[in-house]
Amino acid sequence: MKFTVIGAGSWGTALAMQMARNGTTYLWGRNPKHLEDMQQSRSNEAYLPGVEFPEDLLLEADLKTAIENSEAILLVSPSHAFAEVLNKIKPFIGNRPLAWASKGFEPGSGRFLHEVAEEIVGKDRPIALVTGPSFAKDVAEGKPTLVTVACTDTAFAENVAHALHNSKFRVYISDDLIGAELGGAVKNVLALATGMCDGMQLGDNTRAAILTRGMAEMMRLGTAMNCKPETLMGLSGLGDLVLTCTGDLSRNRRMGLALGRGQSIEDAKKEIGQVVEGIGTADEVMRLAKKHNVDMPISEHVWKVVNGLMTPIEAVNELMSRGPRQEFE
Repeated sequence: MKFTVIGAGSWGTALAMQMARNGTTYLWGRNPKHLEDMQQSRSNEAYLPGVEFPEDLLLEADLKTAIENSEAILLVSPSHAFAEVLNKIKPFIGNRPLAWASKGFEPGSGRFLHEVAEEIVGKDRPIALVTGPSFAKDVAEGKPTLVTVACTDTAFAENVAHALHNSKFRVYISDDLIGAELGGAVKNVLALATGMCDGMQLGDNTRAAILTRGMAEMMRLGTAMNCKPETLMGLSGLGDLVLTCTGDLSRNRRMGLALGRGQSIEDAKKEIGQVVEGIGTADEVMRLAKKHNVDMPISEHVWKVVNGLMTPIEAVNELMSRGPRQEFE
């Protein structure tokens, strides 16, 4: 199945490159000048400098043409822009199935992205999520990577998997779409927490504690939302959590590091230069936690920090002041 990738940032470009290693793939981005530069250099110097495009990656500046040249769509945008981009491509997609590789919730409503997609393009269309522990730079450079494709339509899941899978990129399939979406979103909030602690130089013990108890929070929320526990213990949950919390390519971890060192959110955003999903996701995670009456103290204290209600060290001190309790309820 031939795909058009919508979104020419680092992650969209990396996935388009991966698909193009297996066959013809189209890539569209909203900035014509950026596309022109990529066409001339045969690389994305703005986001993935020095990595040459595969021969079968074709850049197309006209959105209608890009979509009509393909059989399916892979949308890659920040979660806050997901609905906007989907509405932009809706007039051209016809009955093509839709996959996306965005992680997070719809801002303001807390809806999962599959709910947004179903509202905009209809519930009868096959939809899928590509998620898991995967930095764009490593995928673009062809380093071994494993991901999950979560989808309720088995045939489309297999098409997405085959479009991506090769000797350097292994794909697993899951039917737990909500669990995969939840893991990919909550881990960004927890990466802010581990980054803050590392920025304050609180040590390896603290990082391990945040990872472990953060995973417990993710599992509690997942249980309340009827997600499969094995999904959250898999690539889209634990795998993505470990990568995002410990890898210095993680924008969320880098934001946490900056906050832990005393920088402001605005200064850190300028330094990072790309969207940091965990900032907005913290609001939506807490919205879900309250809706389902789930205790998520680490996530709650991250929310307080990013909303200016306390400093990172105040958050740590308050968390550490909690009394003893059973580890497993």
